[in-house]
Amino acid sequence: MGSLLALLSSALWGTADFFGGKLSKKYAPILVLGMTQAIGLLFGITLVLLSGELFGSNPPNAFGDGGYFFAGAIAGVTGYIGLICLYAGLSTGRMGVVSPISALSAVIPLTVALVTGEVLTTAQGIGVVIAMVGAFCASGPELSQGLSPKPIFLALGAAAGFGTAMTFMAIGSESSALMTMVMMRATTFIVTIFLVIRYRTVGNFEKSEIPVLLFIGVSDFLANLLLGVATNFGLVSLVMVLGSIYPIVTALLAFIILKERLHRVQYVGIVFAVAGVALISAS
Repeated sequence: MGSLLALLSSALWGTADFFGGKLSKKYAPILVLGMTQAIGLLFGITLVLLSGELFGSNPPNAFGDGGYFFAGAIAGVTGYIGLICLYAGLSTGRMGVVSPISALSAVIPLTVALVTGEVLTTAQGIGVVIAMVGAFCASGPELSQGLSPKPIFLALGAAAGFGTAMTFMAIGSESSALMTMVMMRATTFIVTIFLVIRYRTVGNFEKSEIPVLLFIGVSDFLANLLLGVATNFGLVSLVMVLGSIYPIVTALLAFIILKERLHRVQYVGIVFAVAGVALISAS
């Protein structure tokens, strides 16, 4: 059950990232993100009302150990930063390169586990090395041809934001995965309001783009929710590895729809990055 949910999470995340990055080529990434996050919040509130989870006889724990309130808020802010970096990176660099590097977010939960007393196994150590080599190979050829390193740094920023968010998502999901995700979106919605006031626009998207925005917002929320739920139905290590293969979906869509072509070494880099994340998580 947990494995299936994590795989669905990857599929939704990868697809949402592709269309979010594609739309960010036309609009400012922060505007695309703000609109989709607001849509995600409305979708989450709808799920809460339909499920009755918050108003039942045994509501989830908001505070204390495993509470969703602060964990969700922190995950919301760090995830928001990660998404800004990812969308900006996808809009300026090749999707098949930027997305896999962002998958190095699995390093963050690993580091937290080590600090809290877990011991790094040989397989995990190898996974870290493979992932780093993969990130280098995936970005090196483009850099050698004069491409600005900005997309690569943005991808690394996305990895840091996502990794921190995933850590707190798992903590909040101990109480309630759904309320953790709603708290995440509520936090980002507050940030979005300030951005709207600051820039005095909500993006002025065309009517034909509304369905795409709805799809991105709902898919991103569901991807987070499914991953949070999956941590309660299976080994967290297995869930994280299956939830981290979304770059394959993004790269495949970029290949099919945008006709992106990567250098041979970049394909190797993508494989190494994903394999490294797999070893880090699975071990």
